Amino acid sequence: MTTISTARPARTVSPSVRLARLWGGVVTALTVLLAAVWVFPLYWAAVTSLKADNDTIANPPTFWPRPLDFSSYTYILQNSPLVRWYLNSIFTSLAVTVFVLLLSMLCAYALSQIDFRGRRWLYWLLLVGFMIPFQASLIPLFILINKMGLVNNFAGLILPQLAAPLAVVIYKQFFDQIPPELGDAARIDGAGEWRVLFSIFLPLNWSITVALAIVTFIAAWNNFLWPFIVLNDPPKLTIPVGITQVQSAYGVAYAKTMATAVTAALPTALAYLIFQRRVTEGVMATAGLK
Repeated sequence: MTTISTARPARTVSPSVRLARLWGGVVTALTVLLAAVWVFPLYWAAVTSLKADNDTIANPPTFWPRPLDFSSYTYILQNSPLVRWYLNSIFTSLAVTVFVLLLSMLCAYALSQIDFRGRRWLYWLLLVGFMIPFQASLIPLFILINKMGLVNNFAGLILPQLAAPLAVVIYKQFFDQIPPELGDAARIDGAGEWRVLFSIFLPLNWSITVALAIVTFIAAWNNFLWPFIVLNDPPKLTIPVGITQVQSAYGVAYAKTMATAVTAALPTALAYLIFQRRVTEGVMATAGLK
């Protein structure tokens, strides 16, 4: 009687597959290592802010505070205008975000959908704006703001940040992808250009609008150079500039310095974590532009 074997023959893995798996493991390990290197300063800042002042200079250093000490956060809240700086940053960042989005979409819509003389040259002039760094125009910009009487004023802080050629270019590229028949049909029904923009073009590009809003808000919140130059009254400072004042007052009090830095960075980190899906959608959509 013949016995039929049901055992399957051993599968042989080709050298190319083994090499691909090995390379995938190396890439994964390298990615985890780089992520750890990137996250460690953030972790160290948070841990240092929860230590007592004496523990921050202990040798060898401790990687976890024992016990947790929140006195640094209490101290900076009670002995610095941190809440006022927060309100200043929220107000200026929201104002910059709203006006940048509004002006950028209006400019992009005109360049994309309205045929007028010099449109192409105006667009090329806009692209030239990418070639001029902000630092190069810092001195003439300050002279202009000073002559307008806007130094140490929120208007002088907000106005120079409203020029955002990148946002205009991104909006224009998305508006160019929308079939012109949609706008023509709305115009035949009696809609004006404002109605076409806000009822058709803007809803179709809502994801990129949200992404630009978040990126613009974070950039305005973290802006240091221009607020540092144009503002000199402590109650009017924004949070990035206020941190420098706190550091000067505390000297080498590393726990209080790190507590201030963590408190300043927390809103933008939370904003990104909450809206990261929208940001990812916007980035992916931007990468798909032709």
